[in-house]
Amino acid sequence: MTADPEAPGFRRGSAPDGSHRRGPRLRHEQLVSARMRTSQDRFADAITAFAGTMGFVYVHTVWFAVWIALNLSLFGPAAVFDPYPFGLLTMIVSLEAIFLSTFVMVSQNRQAARENIRADLVFETNVRAEVWAVHMGKALGLDPEQVEWHVQEILRQSRRAMDPESGVEPVTPEAE
Repeated sequence: MTADPEAPGFRRGSAPDGSHRRGPRLRHEQLVSARMRTSQDRFADAITAFAGTMGFVYVHTVWFAVWIALNLSLFGPAAVFDPYPFGLLTMIVSLEAIFLSTFVMVSQNRQAARENIRADLVFETNVRAEVWAVHMGKALGLDPEQVEWHVQEILRQSRRAMDPESGVEPVTPEAE
């Protein structure tokens, strides 16, 4: 098969090996991540999202105030169910902290997995772009080795320019 769309035998979407493809396979990080999410992940994310709000703080402030008021006999001795030093409240808060920290870690692990997916997709995109650039450069009659040398020189000078004490100015890709 030939890559010239005007040439006889060219099939749009055909690969060099003759197999038929629909075109570039583009994947979106959010779609890939969404397909990987389980109901447990959604539950952990919902709890973590709520735990990171002021609403969470307000609910706990009211809950602690009511608990302490009840157990300091402010509503009568019959309402006391966890006398000072509030052992039951301490245990409940400790358990809540354990579970919340676990939910946060689950969400962080998922975020790390999502970042790995994003990095893989960025890598795929970069490889795809480089392959296209090489092919277009060859079609334009450019020497790939000369272009690569130019790219490496720009990268070297750009790295030197990142040091403010070097006095080196960043280079633009057009500079020769």
